[in-house]
Amino acid sequence: MALRGTNDFVIADCYKIKRKIGSGSFGEIFSAINLQTGEEVAVKMEHIHARHQQLVYESKVYSLLSAGVGIPRVQYSGVENNYNCIVMDLLGHSLEDLFNICQRRFSLKTVLMLAEQMITRIEFMHNNFFIHRDIKPDNFLMGLGMYSTTVFMIDFGLAKRFKNPRTKVHIPYRDKKSLTGTARYASINAHKGIELSRRDDLESLGYVLMYFNRGSLPWQGLVANNTKQKYERISEKKMSTSIENLCRGYPEEFKMYLTYCRQLGFEQDPDYNHLRKPFQRLCFSCKYEYDWMFDWIVQKQQRQCVNSIGSMTNVGPSNSQPKLVSRVYHR
Repeated sequence: MALRGTNDFVIADCYKIKRKIGSGSFGEIFSAINLQTGEEVAVKMEHIHARHQQLVYESKVYSLLSAGVGIPRVQYSGVENNYNCIVMDLLGHSLEDLFNICQRRFSLKTVLMLAEQMITRIEFMHNNFFIHRDIKPDNFLMGLGMYSTTVFMIDFGLAKRFKNPRTKVHIPYRDKKSLTGTARYASINAHKGIELSRRDDLESLGYVLMYFNRGSLPWQGLVANNTKQKYERISEKKMSTSIENLCRGYPEEFKMYLTYCRQLGFEQDPDYNHLRKPFQRLCFSCKYEYDWMFDWIVQKQQRQCVNSIGSMTNVGPSNSQPKLVSRVYHR
């Protein structure tokens, strides 16, 4: 989709498009300004004649999940100049972006703090009878300002009701389905063509956590002639890599997490506290605090401290000795 004349594009007589900040199979993402309040927001747009439309559906999912912590707020949704639009809270970097900023390795403390919030986000979605079906680092973003240490879950275009909210009837077990989501983080069942349920979101999160621990997964970088062959090769490698080998060299809790997820039944209710508690105990045994001082925040503070010391050394002689700052606070 190529949106022309963005400088003059105003949505609902309120949100003026500024610049493009992202894109995907659904369309494009722009930053915009609320002309009434001056607030900067994010706008997702797709053409009304797009082959695979998802924004109208995604907007409905956002509205149903809007009460949750770590779910961005939709400020407006509708059609403007032949484009489906969603105006929502502007968020910060994705976990994939931050992983790259941190040289593609997170500390154990950061992984454990992320696991705490990410399990809770998935639990909230499941408690509202939706599965995400595309759990990956790109779909978790950090907030801004007072929410800078809050993990937000986004992109509900592939989300699906797994249970009727009124009757509580679960969707039926099916097979021979095509792969849904991102192959790198897809569950074993997704590769087998089995209908996805709650267990698959949680298994995918297990792969995300090990990706953060290891820096990469064993099934990355496989060479193939086409997408179908690549998915097959990823599937083969994933199925032949035992949980033991995947988690070797890392705390036992990650192996326990994935083992539990793979043993869940299709309709079984996951025990989210059971998944969180081993990580919480590990955090305690390592004497880490849940202070939400993630690696990227620590790195930023260290750079600020170095720059501050550097600027002090460039100042001329003074009658008073400079005081050392014992702690730099992130704002």
